[in-house]
Amino acid sequence: MAHIQLKNIVKRFGNVFAVRDFNLEIQDKEFVVFLGPSGCGKTTTLRLIAGLEHPEIGDILIDEHRVNDMSPADRDIAFVFQFYALYPHLTVYENIAFPLKAVKVAKPEIDVRVRKVAQILQITEILDRKPGVLSGGEMQRVALGRAMVRQPKVYLLDEPMANLDAKLRIDTRAEIKHLHHEIGATTIFVTHDQVEAMSLADRIVVMHQGVLQQVGTPYEVYNRPKSLFVAGFMGMPSMNLLDAQLTSDQGNTVLQIDHTDAVLDLSHEQKSKLNAIKEKNGYVLGVRPEHVRVSREAVGRKIVSDVHLIEPLGAVNILDLSLGIHPETQESIVLRVRTHPTFKVDIGEKVWLDFDDEQMHLFDRDTEMGIW
Repeated sequence: MAHIQLKNIVKRFGNVFAVRDFNLEIQDKEFVVFLGPSGCGKTTTLRLIAGLEHPEIGDILIDEHRVNDMSPADRDIAFVFQFYALYPHLTVYENIAFPLKAVKVAKPEIDVRVRKVAQILQITEILDRKPGVLSGGEMQRVALGRAMVRQPKVYLLDEPMANLDAKLRIDTRAEIKHLHHEIGATTIFVTHDQVEAMSLADRIVVMHQGVLQQVGTPYEVYNRPKSLFVAGFMGMPSMNLLDAQLTSDQGNTVLQIDHTDAVLDLSHEQKSKLNAIKEKNGYVLGVRPEHVRVSREAVGRKIVSDVHLIEPLGAVNILDLSLGIHPETQESIVLRVRTHPTFKVDIGEKVWLDFDDEQMHLFDRDTEMGIW
């Protein structure tokens, strides 16, 4: 398969940076997901690897060979677009076989490879049909089959499930993961859906405004975000991010959430990390909804709050807890918490909460980078 390197890549459209100083190494047979909001540069980066766009600065290497000046056809890649781009006048069989006919593969070999791919994708029964009578899921599998039949070095998938309904997305996601393990191809997958990224990727590449924010396993990106953007982007609901300040409580350094009575003790290790950096104007405390413990009685740090909103989601409830009121905007300072559905409370009821010490994150408010 293929080992891919992107070195100092820069791509602009006019005065707008689509990709800025991008560096990444993708190992042979690795499944890497580019994740980020619309306009973050992930599809542009994919197109640069494919040869559909050309970098202004930097080098793209496939198996140690610089491919900047190579045409897409010479890079030995297969691209699956968000829109299936099937030929409507050709049957499923003919659509899948088309790339092989274009390079004049012998007919017996074409037949063997098309039928093998169709069997893997479970579309053998629709080989004689045309795209106009296929469902969205079937068309997506045909598009995947057309890429797979070529047996390229690299598979590039640009939001291939964006047009599928929720159930079909889940089924197709499982198929893609199974196919990757079976074929063992180097695969780059673009999506804005963090669930797709978490479930598919060996490593996730988080992008924002053309800048690479963090690269890591799904566990690392979710549990050890390096920046405020990554912390806020990953998770449903997303991480609680609350402005905070260091203060002193009876000679002990503590962290107080701004405009609330919530005060958090710090461990020796946390204090050491804070002492190692220069004085800061402020901090942002991050904690995920599932890492907050809620009780009807005073426990732990004994932070009291009012239930502001309840969202029952079946398997869990999401509670919005009001910790205080912002003096300028007069808006509630809200902490979102995930609870078991058997935890019954009413709006306006007082509850007490505590944080998981091992799962608290602190960010520099100015640089937006993580401290611990």
